[in-house]
Amino acid sequence: MFSKMYRLLTGPFGFLPLLLLLPLTAVQAEEQIPEPAVEKINDRVYALLGPIGFPSKENHGYMVNSAVLIGDEGVVLIDTGFSNEIGRHLKNTIAGITDKPVTHIINTHHHGDHILGNSAFPDAEIISSKQCRELVEKEGHNWIGILNNMTGKEHPDTRPVPAQTVYPQESRTDVTLQGIPMELWAPAGSHTPGDMMVYLPQDKLLISGDILVKKMIPSFVDAHVGSWIDTLAQIEKREIETVIPGHGPLMTLAEVKAMHQRMADLYAGIEAGYNQGLMDSEIRKTLDLSQWKKMKEFEGQMGININRAYLEIERESF
Repeated sequence: MFSKMYRLLTGPFGFLPLLLLLPLTAVQAEEQIPEPAVEKINDRVYALLGPIGFPSKENHGYMVNSAVLIGDEGVVLIDTGFSNEIGRHLKNTIAGITDKPVTHIINTHHHGDHILGNSAFPDAEIISSKQCRELVEKEGHNWIGILNNMTGKEHPDTRPVPAQTVYPQESRTDVTLQGIPMELWAPAGSHTPGDMMVYLPQDKLLISGDILVKKMIPSFVDAHVGSWIDTLAQIEKREIETVIPGHGPLMTLAEVKAMHQRMADLYAGIEAGYNQGLMDSEIRKTLDLSQWKKMKEFEGQMGININRAYLEIERESF
């Protein structure tokens, strides 16, 4: 989500090592992690919707959505937040919904805001795509450094915990967890190389991770944008009534189609400019960005997204 910050910190000219040496300010005792907005989908499915925005001292890094699936003897939790502290916060919220323990965790992708709460659930089986696990192992500690500096405090209990059970990309696997039938859908690389969505056919519900977001600009930094657009087209063909996105309010299938169209139009416009020999900065002036301007993080994200899509088109032209 906050790809500009990640790019600055971890790119070839990044300064993450320097930031990690800076003193971190103490957190005042009265500061609290924001409460999630709890949306009941039905008796067994709840959405825990976090605030929209970058990690900050005020939100303690909590700015992501999670899904709670209440099964026969336990809970399946999808995405765990940006720290052990946030994971415990979500655990307390879940305890107010059901007395059943969290027995399974599904990570939708490797970005820290979705996986660093895993360590708060030591007894749960963690599930992800194979590529996601590899990226958590490779990049997980970088995300802790980013979290510490964006929130102004250290998180000594937070550590990246990769999945024990993994599935390959470009697969759809029917499983039953705690008596709940679901499809674990790991598409070709979209928002990241290792995305996984969860589809509940009986509930006509999709839990998408950051493949779908609402009221904010999606991040292209780790994406294959062309493949992502193809994934959105595939989602449209599913029988879906409700989507729990990675960030923002609940979505309908009509809103999925609208996001698909926006991204397809943007990509086509960038490709047309590339074919005319324009640079990405020149292409931006030719694009109709009126719908995107309404969304959070437009100024910080759109230029990065255009650049990433441009580089993808250039790379695939050879």
